[in-house]
Amino acid sequence: MIKAKKLKNGMRYHLVPFKGTEAATVLVLTKVGSRFEDLKVWGGSHFIEHLMFKGTKKRPKTIDISKTLDRYGARYNAYTGKEVTGYYVKMRGDKMPVAIDLLHDMIFHSLYKEEEMKKERQVIVEEIKMYEENPIMHLGDLLEQAMYDGNPLGREIAGTAESVLTMDRDDLIAYRDAYYTPSKMVVVIAGNVPKDAEELLEKSFGQVKKGEEPPSYLPFGIMPDRETPRLKRQHKPVEQIQLGIGFPTVGEKHEDIPAIKLLANILGGTMSSRLFIEVREKHGLCYSVRASADAYDDVGSFSIKAGLDAKRLKLAMETIMKELKKMKDHGVTEEELAYAKDNVEGGMKLSLENSSNQAEYFGHQELVFGGVHSTEDELEAFKKVTKKDIARVAQDILQQGRMSLAVIGPYKTDKDFLKNLPDIVL
Repeated sequence: MIKAKKLKNGMRYHLVPFKGTEAATVLVLTKVGSRFEDLKVWGGSHFIEHLMFKGTKKRPKTIDISKTLDRYGARYNAYTGKEVTGYYVKMRGDKMPVAIDLLHDMIFHSLYKEEEMKKERQVIVEEIKMYEENPIMHLGDLLEQAMYDGNPLGREIAGTAESVLTMDRDDLIAYRDAYYTPSKMVVVIAGNVPKDAEELLEKSFGQVKKGEEPPSYLPFGIMPDRETPRLKRQHKPVEQIQLGIGFPTVGEKHEDIPAIKLLANILGGTMSSRLFIEVREKHGLCYSVRASADAYDDVGSFSIKAGLDAKRLKLAMETIMKELKKMKDHGVTEEELAYAKDNVEGGMKLSLENSSNQAEYFGHQELVFGGVHSTEDELEAFKKVTKKDIARVAQDILQQGRMSLAVIGPYKTDKDFLKNLPDIVL
């Protein structure tokens, strides 16, 4: 495992130089996201991310920030998840001093002016509407609401229009100050790393004062089995519905994660996967169908998502459920498993060819594991997965009583939708 270096204040950092590129990416990750929020600051992690671009003491206007980066053709943005918030700049390696100085300035010296907050509240409300009115984008939110009901993990990252419009500035800043502290942050520079990178980081991020250890999130408890699946539904008069089927799995550090990811790959990870061939190619029931495995610290999800013809929903669900039952009953072949391992290896190696993905890989690993597994170690974990491992995790995960559903379509009541469930029992 590759251990992070530390600045004088304890903030971790990784330098990941590699040849063949003039670009470098600097990424700053903070271990905070929507699951850390109480209702007073629901959507606060995302609101903070937006406000970081609205002016600092050194660069008081938004345009002062954007012009600094646009001058050099930089790519820059930020994102908020349920457990992490990230800020990044990608530009020529010889301009890294600009990127490092700017990110430090934004993250620790933003002004949070009342007039900027007022404008940005409205921007975020429109962003919330955009997601809610886009079925493909909103489906994942609905499925997690069903799967993690009763826990902050089940809340939407951006909050609600009401929570954003009524959030108090002092509460938001107190929340920011609690979590934007060296012990919860990591900085990664990848690509054409400048020789004085450590000195640049020490002069900027290394000057941030240490804070107290912030409170953690509410752990996710085991949901009891149910006869009827948990369901979240959005009524929308459309002909193509969006369907999500989810099952709870293990947290990100669990040793079964490689087997679960390979299970998802074989079922619906590629255009030659079982679900794609059966649901789309053989029966023409959808445009897209995919399976994926995602994980948080203490819990994960195995999900199938599809865009389906509303008139043939029952047949489509029956076809999907048959494939899940087939997987539970008969497992996978050696050929399928070898194919999936090759696919994962190829995808990982291709993705790590650019500096942005390298930075993301190192930063994510550092926050989750407290160090970075080499790509060789990561791939070795996949290579060790056997057919028996796939059969075991399929039996553990694909259980009828643990199934959650999400649907966006012309169903005015839960009953209208649930009557389309097939009689197949996993």
